[in-house]
Amino acid sequence: MDQESLALKQVLFLCSQNKLRSPTAERIFSNWSELIVASAGFNHDAEVKINADYVAGSDLIFVMEKRHEEQLKRRFSSHLAGVEVICLNIPDQYDYMDPELVKILLEKVPGYLK
Repeated sequence: MDQESLALKQVLFLCSQNKLRSPTAERIFSNWSELIVASAGFNHDAEVKINADYVAGSDLIFVMEKRHEEQLKRRFSSHLAGVEVICLNIPDQYDYMDPELVKILLEKVPGYLK
């Protein structure tokens, strides 16, 4: 692995179904050159389901709601060593790429990526 790869930050966005909020965040931040971005969901019908590999492979995990943070810590506590978890407090009321959701994500997320 070269030095540039080592500097990349692995970022995971989580919501319930991985259909609206977390895929929006993934799309917005996936073009940031210093990031490797993924998204997943907690529900059994999530587009991409959260698993231990996603958690353990992340440097930073953004959850949309406090309950997601609680679920993450309850289900994957043994995989969270060295992983920073940030709750964005974004309710499930936005469509995919909703301009208001995009605005909120661009206001809240970048400060944690420095």
